[in-house]
Amino acid sequence: MADELFDIYDEQLRPLGTATRAETHARGYWHRTFHCWLTRREGDRRFVRFQLRQDSKDTNPGCYDITAAGHLAAGENIREAMRELEEELGVTASFEQLIPLGQIREDASGVVNGMPFIDREVSDVFGLVCEVPLHELKLQPEEVAGVYEADLDALIALFEGSLSEVSAFGVELGEPGAPLKAVQLSVQSSQFVPRDFAYYVKVLQALHGCT
Repeated sequence: MADELFDIYDEQLRPLGTATRAETHARGYWHRTFHCWLTRREGDRRFVRFQLRQDSKDTNPGCYDITAAGHLAAGENIREAMRELEEELGVTASFEQLIPLGQIREDASGVVNGMPFIDREVSDVFGLVCEVPLHELKLQPEEVAGVYEADLDALIALFEGSLSEVSAFGVELGEPGAPLKAVQLSVQSSQFVPRDFAYYVKVLQALHGCT
């Protein structure tokens, strides 16, 4: 993972060349990422899915996060970056099925396993209507520990601060080769990747328009 090559940019997004993943996060180079939120409707209710990042991740390990997301490799465009859906979740879709939800900049820093990181990302955000049952997902063990589903309006209320926790149903990896484990749990906003809650609220509200 540390040897992945990224295209890197300055503050004005002028190309600077390439750097390894480790160099990019150590020196705080700007780079591009792909975000995709999976959603579905059941009667009058809309649901959204989110993942649990593996504890081995070099940024924000063990946090809940976007359903599928990843860095653009050097020379890759955003259309090609949607490979993350199949790699992380086993979900296949065409780029035309993705619903553009905007672009954001994030500038975060922290320490993981004693190593400081600076994560500066420009992310293209999409939604995707997905009816694949949770138990049929194929989670990438190196990246994803579990995937969960919650009521969309409840999750919005969570990030707006009017709910302290939300009930979610999901699946998690078990022993290698074993079926996914079904779980039910309560989640809190503090357990998600720390970013401006306005991002979560804006994106989740936009998912209401995904058909």
